[in-house]
Amino acid sequence: MKRAAMGMAAVALIAGGAWAMGEKPADVTEASDEAWQPKPFVQLQNPEWSRDAVLYQINTRQFTPEGTFKAAQEQLPRLKELGVDVLWLMPIHPIGEENRKGTLGSPYSVKDYYDVNPEFGSKEDFRAFVDAAHEQGFHVILDLVANHTAWDNKLRSDHPDWYEKTWDGDFRPTPWWDWSDIVDLDWSKPGVRKHVGEAMEMWVRDYGVDGYRADVAGYVPVDFWETMRQRLSAIRPVFMLGEVQQTSYHRGAFDATYAWDWHNTSKKVAKGEAGATAFYGYYAENESLWPREAMRLTYIENHDSNAWEGTLRENYGAGLEAATALAFTGEGLPLVHNGMEACNAKRLEFFEKDAIGWSQGEGCEYGALVGDLIAFRKANPALANGKWGARMVKVETDRPEQVFAWVRQDEGNKVLGLFNFSSGAVEVTFADGLPAGDYTEFRGKGVNFKAGDTVSLPAHGFRLFAATKSK
Repeated sequence: MKRAAMGMAAVALIAGGAWAMGEKPADVTEASDEAWQPKPFVQLQNPEWSRDAVLYQINTRQFTPEGTFKAAQEQLPRLKELGVDVLWLMPIHPIGEENRKGTLGSPYSVKDYYDVNPEFGSKEDFRAFVDAAHEQGFHVILDLVANHTAWDNKLRSDHPDWYEKTWDGDFRPTPWWDWSDIVDLDWSKPGVRKHVGEAMEMWVRDYGVDGYRADVAGYVPVDFWETMRQRLSAIRPVFMLGEVQQTSYHRGAFDATYAWDWHNTSKKVAKGEAGATAFYGYYAENESLWPREAMRLTYIENHDSNAWEGTLRENYGAGLEAATALAFTGEGLPLVHNGMEACNAKRLEFFEKDAIGWSQGEGCEYGALVGDLIAFRKANPALANGKWGARMVKVETDRPEQVFAWVRQDEGNKVLGLFNFSSGAVEVTFADGLPAGDYTEFRGKGVNFKAGDTVSLPAHGFRLFAATKSK
């Protein structure tokens, strides 16, 4: 014991000098204070125009009967009236023919990053679409497929070493998936990065594109995306959405990423397969793990969910409207998939022409709800995206399994959200004073709440209340 004690004392003296003997060096306080200062994680600047943006995804092939840029351009005034801001165009490039799926193939099988699919029109038609969109106040982002190309992309014959290979040396699609119409690029090759990166720069510099949605972004090294964010931002402020669910991609690459956990949870809760408290895990992680600047795509439907999972009503059942209201008012970046606003009731074909039936939109109550929710969101600054919006704070009630309740408030605005995800009408009582105040109800009249008040909600229903302080 004596030898052990002497050894520990010697180590203390060597490591700490006089401090080990009870004397604190004069400069330790200053050095320690600096060492413990928090350092910002996110190194990029979100464009100001993304503050309260709502995305709208366009499948050019199915968006209009003609399936062209010119026909899509004619729909811009209608989209403006709907209230969306950022138009996300699914891949616009020529589609591979070798190993093509279906008659027309997948837009995600890219034959040439530097050209447009003649099915949609010409480069000049695309330029006219972007110019018209800008004139009407939209921003336009392109779907960028970096992970893989079509089999007959010229890169495969000109640079076969730029592709990943199977164990026996053949070109290979992305492993494990059934993506037989594409082959994977090898991102360890500088030539791959230069070819794809310079294409991205061309569309931003020469055609005015405002950013990208990156397909399977997590299958491409994050350092490439960080490099491209810097290079693109040197041309113009851009917005980047990555199809990935990892915090690291927000550091220097993407403004927004996918909230798959939210999407999957919302479907289960909406259909009664889980209680409202199933959301707690997602929102706890969202607040404690994800950077404040992160915008997370809380989508009800996109091209994948429509094509492979089912229609809106199939995916969400009677809870569709409540889940949609949560997507547009909770923390997250909302998305409108083309056709949602017209109550599109079919799964669109992915490899064939299958235009959206816009006539079914006449009298579409769900479409009217989407438009009203967008207006409500924009009227309440507390609901803004990412760092600009207010945190959701849980409201304690006597019905947590049935009703998901929260408040979002900043200095001048407060929104109370109540969402009944049960199959029966409920009376919910506030257990604390957080919701107290005077409000105007969404699509309704003024109301006052105080601690202990009871509020009624219909089965699968929701209620939203907004309060704005006078200046």
